[in-house]
Parts: sequence; C-alpha cells; structure tokens
Amino acid sequence: MSTPATAPQIPAPLHGRVAVVTGASSGIGEATAEKLAALGAHVVVLARRAERLRELAARIEKNGGSATAITADVTDKAAVQAAADRVAAELGGADLLFNNAGVMLPAPIEELATDQWQRQIDLNVTGLMNAIAAFTPQLVRAAQERGVADLVNTSSIAAQNIFPTFAVYSATKAYVTHLSRHLRTELGPKNVRVSAIEPGIVGTELQDHVTDQGALDWLEGSKSAMEWLTPQDIADTIGFLASLPPRANLQQVTIMPTAQAS
Repeated sequence: MSTPATAPQIPAPLHGRVAVVTGASSGIGEATAEKLAALGAHVVVLARRAERLRELAARIEKNGGSATAITADVTDKAAVQAAADRVAAELGGADLLFNNAGVMLPAPIEELATDQWQRQIDLNVTGLMNAIAAFTPQLVRAAQERGVADLVNTSSIAAQNIFPTFAVYSATKAYVTHLSRHLRTELGPKNVRVSAIEPGIVGTELQDHVTDQGALDWLEGSKSAMEWLTPQDIADTIGFLASLPPRANLQQVTIMPTAQAS
C-alpha cells in the first residue's frame, strides 16, 4: 500500500530576512516584531527598556521565532551606530528597518512647552534619522544581494490632517511622510522599498504620555465614540508590506479606525 506524498513545505515569506524594529518595547513596535518573526524574519528588537526587550525576545523564541534584543536610545547616535555594527557583525546586516520609535505630547502652542517640543523633535525626527543613517548602508547592500530591502517609517494621519494642540507632533510626522517620499526616489532605484505608514488612532502607550487636559478629553471622547485600531492591526499591515513581491512598493499607507473621519 503506497503512502501519500508529503506536501512540500512552503517557506515563510520573510524567511532569511533580518528585520530591525525600533521602539520595540511596547505597542506597535512590539506587535510588529512578533508579526515579522512569525513570518520568518530574524527580528532585532531595539529600544531603551532592556527588561521589556528581553521578555519580548524570549516570547518570540518560545513561539518558534528568532530574535536579538539590543538596548539603545535612538536619540543617541553613537548607540544606534553601535547597534547597527552589532547587527552587521552577528547577523550579516539588516534588510528591513521598521523606524517606529516616537512620542506624542500635544499642548496648546501658547503654553510654550518647549521641553516637550524638543523631546518630540529629538525622538520623532532626530532619532529616526539616526536609525536611517546607521542602517541604510546595510539595506542598500542587502538589496543588491537579494533584490529587495525595506525601510518602513511610522508617520501618522496627523501628517495630513489638522488637530488643535498637536502642532509640533503633527509637524514631526509631516516630516516623516515627506522624507519617506524623497528617500523613495533615491533608494527605490537601488531596490530598497520605502514606505510611510500613517495610522489614525491606535491604542498604545502614546496616549499615556499625554498631559494636556484638552487633548486627554478629546482622546477619551474618541475612545467612547469609536473602536480604536490595535497595534496588531498595524503589525499585520507592516507584515503585508514586507511580504509583497520585490517589484511592488506601497509607498504610503493610511490606515484608520473605520469610524474615524479625520
């Protein structure tokens, strides 16, 4: 009696890839790291909170994935470069960078909350640029070798729409979106796909950092009026972007709660 043929094993879509996720200790970054690992990538999780990263890496390994935890503050240029050097030495370099670290601190401009302004600029803009500077050479090299690499930057619907008291945050995210468009013209011909993802309201730690009462009231009202996106929704979107054929690049993705109008 003949035995049935064994069906061939189809490799996971990101098998063999090395994905770096910044801001990986919570929220969108944490969920995306788990998603990319489930799709077969070796995930490098990078953030400031070492214990959270160790727990995440252990959970990914327990679920059958592979991960490396690197503690670094993206606003520290030398620390990010050291992380990139370690990725190159231990893993051969990254071919996917998910630039996700960020902070949201709304306040009326007349309050002159200059420390909060600077913190948002330092993390949302300078931190993003530090990661781009450290990992772009690896992405370009990987794209030459395997035909594709990915740079995905987390922007926000605030890059497009107007929200009172969110001026500085919105400006940093407009920077991210516009930068991504320009980088695509430079890196696309080198087979590095550049994408900006612009979520509407997502339930993450971002809201926990908000201190302005007007913004808190607005967020609370929106939460009672609609179902917010989850970090897993964004993670699934990033996984889809990275799993596309090398010829296809979704350069800008806006994902909103169904009930959020703007």
